[in-house]
Amino acid sequence: MAGTLYVVSTPIGNLEDITHRAVRVLSEVGLIACEDTRHTRKLLNHYGIKTMTVSYHEHNERERAVELLESLESGLDVAIVSDAGTPGISDPGFRIVRLALENGVPVVPVPGPTALISALVASGLPSDEFFFAGFLPARSGQRRTRLLELSSIPATLVFYEAPHRIAGSLRDAREILGEREAVIARELTKLHEEILRGRLSELGQRFSSGEEGRGEMVLLIDRNVIEGAARESDASEISSIVVALEAEGVDARSALKKAARKLGISRDEAYRRLTAERSREKG
Repeated sequence: MAGTLYVVSTPIGNLEDITHRAVRVLSEVGLIACEDTRHTRKLLNHYGIKTMTVSYHEHNERERAVELLESLESGLDVAIVSDAGTPGISDPGFRIVRLALENGVPVVPVPGPTALISALVASGLPSDEFFFAGFLPARSGQRRTRLLELSSIPATLVFYEAPHRIAGSLRDAREILGEREAVIARELTKLHEEILRGRLSELGQRFSSGEEGRGEMVLLIDRNVIEGAARESDASEISSIVVALEAEGVDARSALKKAARKLGISRDEAYRRLTAERSREKG
């Protein structure tokens, strides 16, 4: 009989957040596949777990998944963990899970912490509907295009972001999505846990000074443009949205109409702002 692949969630910071079941499973399986064996060994040592470990990360995922499948098919139970949280959520895991299922190997989730849910429930933003979009692209142009794709989704938007990119992401989000309530959660469950709340422009101003903070962040953005705030945005915001849409192949008339709808203003007002902005650029 084939072994079982366990997808095990581990703490995102505080070691007390592991479940009794996760400790038992990690103790009983024959092998633990880790994103970083040195990082996971600290957790295992804390709970006196002696199970053998092997690396499984983005650089060796393809080859290692095949090796893990062979172990599973030989009858060995295997657990997969990431450095923090739930494997497969912006971390390695998908490939081995898919391969196991395709070959008739049982896959069992062992649930636990994940940063996006922890941030969402403490954010104060609507949690009845949310859309998790992982990491935004690193390049501003691609990031703005992605934000444009997400701008009409009627749900709280949730992203992971790196400290050195948060200022750019906040700036692009403000210009593409319009002024919205937002939250940045960082160092969740750790000593310096911080949850910052405010408008996109306010959070953007805070991080424009070069402040980066520690660790990866969760960025959450409300589904609604703040009434009245969009009307105060300058014309360059209209221009940015129109240019991004036209780059996607949308004709000028439709691009202007969509930009107006996203910012909650009339098409005539959008046209006025766009014309004014382009006149200044020519001048």
